[in-house]
Amino acid sequence: MSRTRTARKSSESSASAKRRRANGNSMKKKAEKRDELRPEYDLSKLGAGVRGKYLRRYRAGTNLVLLSPDEAAYFPNEKAVNTALRTLIRVAKRPRR
Repeated sequence: MSRTRTARKSSESSASAKRRRANGNSMKKKAEKRDELRPEYDLSKLGAGVRGKYLRRYRAGTNLVLLSPDEAAYFPNEKAVNTALRTLIRVAKRPRR
């Protein structure tokens, strides 16, 4: 049972050559107005926001340190600060004689 297949070019498509007419029910939706909320959102149940609600959690997870202006004058960037601190740590860990 040997069937002969016709070779297709790599750019040919197996889809029908006819284009379908545009349907009135296309997938694109009309843009909704941005300044109006949907009816299912009830802002009266939302309540007031709490300022600083996550501040403690944020501070616990960061190592941000602010330098005083006179200290910052000696360190042009983050790398300089880290180098100075690592040097200080090495000196502090040296055994005393």
